[in-house]
Amino acid sequence: MAATVRIGTCSWADEALSKWFYPPKLPAKERLAWYAEHFDTVEVDSTYYRLPTDSMVEGWAQRTPDGFAMHVKAFGLMTRHPVKAETIPEDLRAEMPVDERGRVDRPPRELRGEVFRRFLASLEPLRAAGKLGGILFQLPPYVVFKDSSLDYLEWAREQLGGDEMLVEFRHRSWLDDEHRAESLAFLERIGATYVTVDAPKSDTAKNLVPTVVATTSPTAYVRFHGRNLGTWNKRGGSAAERFDYLYSEDELAEWVEPLRELAGQAEQAFAFFNNNASSQDPDNPLGRISQAATNAVQLRRLLDVNRIPAK
Repeated sequence: MAATVRIGTCSWADEALSKWFYPPKLPAKERLAWYAEHFDTVEVDSTYYRLPTDSMVEGWAQRTPDGFAMHVKAFGLMTRHPVKAETIPEDLRAEMPVDERGRVDRPPRELRGEVFRRFLASLEPLRAAGKLGGILFQLPPYVVFKDSSLDYLEWAREQLGGDEMLVEFRHRSWLDDEHRAESLAFLERIGATYVTVDAPKSDTAKNLVPTVVATTSPTAYVRFHGRNLGTWNKRGGSAAERFDYLYSEDELAEWVEPLRELAGQAEQAFAFFNNNASSQDPDNPLGRISQAATNAVQLRRLLDVNRIPAK
């Protein structure tokens, strides 16, 4: 029996969703509950920028129905991204080494481990409600395939305990012909979930990985970043610019058979849209639409037509 493909968006609060998906003047505190009437899963991206508070996570658990799945993006320090010292809990800042730009610079493992502990503790309301999905480790593009990177990922996996680790590579060395099989086998060995991505194609950009359809755990996980090569590495561009892309029906149709394959291999399957800008509404020249929400609905229809269980 194939897994049902659960479709959602990467965040419920980006500007395009806020302006073009929710009813006009809907209070911000009511958006998650309204989102959950239309989707049964979401990624939380705010946790990448700052550790969540217990009360914040409790609110997420309370405003979503039973069976809802929230996948949470790991805090930047956990994925070896540079973070400003002020985003670190105040009692830990004095111990954190910082560079000349005020960013935490290579903290010792024990301090990094304490950040892991606090991050995971804050997610307990979701965990207790049975709504916590995986922890998304979106690696920075300078984390390449090498022994020290493997060592770090294995250590990070140990810190998560019983929580699921989702790993998205952002340097092509992980998935090139030389290392692809080893990378996937490594994730399978440590009990981590590989994240398949749809993104722009480039022969030169090292931070664009090939689309490799695979699973390394009972979870199939796909993220759609759009295919806007012109803005992917634009200096100073916002996330909305980088992922500014509305998939066509034909482009989404390319994913029907891969998603059928993934769902057949998995116990649970997820597909998330990260194209978080807006586009002109093709059905109304005077209106605009959220790219992510629109493409999510389109993908659901395509899977329905092709008799692939989806919601």
